[in-house]
Amino acid sequence: MDTGLRIAFYGSSLVSAYWNGAATYYRGVVRALAERGHRVTFYEPDAYGRQQHRDIPDPPWARVVVYNADHESSVLAAVEAGRGADLIVKASGVGVADELLERAVLDLRRPGALVAYWDVDAPATLERVGRCPADPFRRLVPRYDVVFTYGGGDPVVRGYGALGARTCVPVYNALDPTTHYPVAPDPRFAADLGFLGNRLPDREARVEEFFLGAAARLPHRQCLLGGSGWDDKPLPANVRAIGHVYTAEHNAFNCTPRMVLNVNRESMARYGFSPPTRVFEAAGAGACLITDAWAGIELFLEPGREVLVAEDGAGVAAHVEQVGAEEARAIGAAARRRVLNEHTYEHRAAQIDAVLGVERPGGHGAPRHGAGRAPASRPAASTAAAEARP
Repeated sequence: MDTGLRIAFYGSSLVSAYWNGAATYYRGVVRALAERGHRVTFYEPDAYGRQQHRDIPDPPWARVVVYNADHESSVLAAVEAGRGADLIVKASGVGVADELLERAVLDLRRPGALVAYWDVDAPATLERVGRCPADPFRRLVPRYDVVFTYGGGDPVVRGYGALGARTCVPVYNALDPTTHYPVAPDPRFAADLGFLGNRLPDREARVEEFFLGAAARLPHRQCLLGGSGWDDKPLPANVRAIGHVYTAEHNAFNCTPRMVLNVNRESMARYGFSPPTRVFEAAGAGACLITDAWAGIELFLEPGREVLVAEDGAGVAAHVEQVGAEEARAIGAAARRRVLNEHTYEHRAAQIDAVLGVERPGGHGAPRHGAGRAPASRPAASTAAAEARP
């Protein structure tokens, strides 16, 4: 008998990564939950051209429902369709009708059902609410049974606790080894240093420092820029911009340059403990990764052995100049071993089951759960976060 949870998940998009940096995270989490016996229906709006730029078909491990977000009645109909689920999830950053969704999903609570808020950009959310005491989301936080975040560590847990969250647990990004893995190099992505990321206001200044600044210091090295929005950005002569890179090509992008760079968004770098999906994509492909410095990196990868850390663009340039191809391959291989052993989405799904009170007898088979077992009965927020750390 199937005893997995029925999960209604309201997010930006599962099937398209177009202007949707959370796609890899959603896919990894949802797929891992499905493999543990849960049944997920993912509700996403037809918005921002994402349906026209799908990079995966509807997956066999989730049911995808695309709704019209132009009218309030259509959004509410999508919410009503989730009634009867055991777990209802409202993710941040859907992009349309977020305030409406945040209120409406709370009406789906019933005996035996839990409602969760899943914040994929918690530092930005907390800073927004902190600037605006009248922000309507502030009064909703205590009504959610649990808040999941995809990063932020203790600073985010404390921030949500101050807003009255019953429980806040970071569920960090991770690796889906069936999606990100080593492949043969592709000449299209040949470079000494590659960076993949959309142009976003909260990251642009850091990209200028860590990537473009490093490239300017390396005029004799080839640098590759992938991602949307950079068309009119002045670039050093040795930087080649290639536009949007579909997720099916991310492995080749990570496996071809001698090194690849991660640059965190400003708010995430400030809070720390927020490894983006790019870190695990690169590590899963065995890439030699350079990352900007942020608190908590050592919880995921060991600096100097599994990842290279830079304080600024000069530091990035120094790594590119000083680390040869053989050492770069060794760093990439060590990173891949680490994330496979400790940081896959199966690890994260097991953590989610533990927070929700879901058990898997003997470590295998379909999960079972106790109806109405609220996460509020779990440890206090800060304790839960500490237990949930990788």
